[in-house]
Amino acid sequence: MAKSKPTQKPVEELTYEEALSELEGIVEALEREQNPLDEAMKLFERGQSLVAHCGALLESAQLKVQKIAGESLVEFEEESE
Repeated sequence: MAKSKPTQKPVEELTYEEALSELEGIVEALEREQNPLDEAMKLFERGQSLVAHCGALLESAQLKVQKIAGESLVEFEEESE
C-alpha cells in the first residue's frame, strides 16, 4: 500500500514559520532520500514556491518596520573581531 501524503495547504496560506519548516523538510528529503525524478521535481517546484513566499513575507515585514520606524531606522553594522 502506498503512503498517503497529507494534503498540502496552498503556499499563499502558509505563515512564514510554516513555509520555512516545510522548506527545511523538502531540502532534507532532497538531500537524504532517493526520490524518483518526477517526485524530486515536484519537491523542487514546491520549494521554489516556498522560497518566493518567504521572501515576500520578509519584504512585507521589512516595509512595515520601515513605515513604523520612519527616519529612526538605522542600518545594522557588524562588529569587527
